[in-house]
Amino acid sequence: MTGTTSPRLRDALAAGSLVLDGGMSNQLESAGYDLSDALWSARLLAERPEAVTEAHLAYFRAGANVAITASYQATFEGFARRGIGREEAARLIALSVELAREAVRQARREGIARPLWVAASAGPYGAMLADGSEYRGRYGLSVTELERFHRPRLEVLAGAAPDVLALETLPDTDEATALLRAVCGLGVPAWLSYTIDGDRTRAGQPLEEAFALAADADEVIAVGVNCCAPGDVELAVRTAGRVTGKPVVVYPNSGEAWDAGTRAWKGRSTFRAGQVEAWRDAGARLVGGCCRVGPDAITSIARTLGGAGAP
Repeated sequence: MTGTTSPRLRDALAAGSLVLDGGMSNQLESAGYDLSDALWSARLLAERPEAVTEAHLAYFRAGANVAITASYQATFEGFARRGIGREEAARLIALSVELAREAVRQARREGIARPLWVAASAGPYGAMLADGSEYRGRYGLSVTELERFHRPRLEVLAGAAPDVLALETLPDTDEATALLRAVCGLGVPAWLSYTIDGDRTRAGQPLEEAFALAADADEVIAVGVNCCAPGDVELAVRTAGRVTGKPVVVYPNSGEAWDAGTRAWKGRSTFRAGQVEAWRDAGARLVGGCCRVGPDAITSIARTLGGAGAP
């Protein structure tokens, strides 16, 4: 099932650039929800699911074509620490996709006719730890152990029929390798997206090496970066396109830095809509924002890119 009246995302990427949404957590926080616990936005899947749908809808209204689900930090292990059993955890993980689908339906009722898709987020192992280790990687686990962690959640997400799996915020090549194995045979396309520092992954591997892992993966329809500084994006876009030949996905943070110790953002925003033209010209085909990038910025991106996402 794809977003109503929408073509396959793989086909749409061949036709031009599309607009992703912005940060789920900052949109929920701006609506008054406290996300200061280990489950982050995933907590609201159980407690206030309607708030998640409304956050998705805000980004569709702003001009986004793609909603990324609130499952980044939704894992069996994380829910278990809150006393939530495996069956209920699976229901909540699948619910994240249905809530985004409901936002598509509401957008249609509001008269939004442009193509809309749902991307099911699968965050890194470090997101489950909730200690900032997704910005370091190298957790001390083998590729096989990481694959064993990711596969059950990916099976649930794929079973909920999203348009694409967003394998996102990956800090190192070990985790990318594990996810590329875990996504095989699920029958849902994926994009693979690293969090980076300059021209390297957070764990220090060259981006050429990191992107090359996805070059021959048939399941991967786009490769790129997210949850990074806006200034690091353009080089990454050029590298990803050159190494893989695939469409490139980019959705950086605002430019502020996350302090895991205080669980707060520091610094100032360096995200500018004017940067989007350079990313598009470098080869980006899916463009949006991650943490601290809200609906106003997504509207600016949509207007800069024009076409299918412009409100």
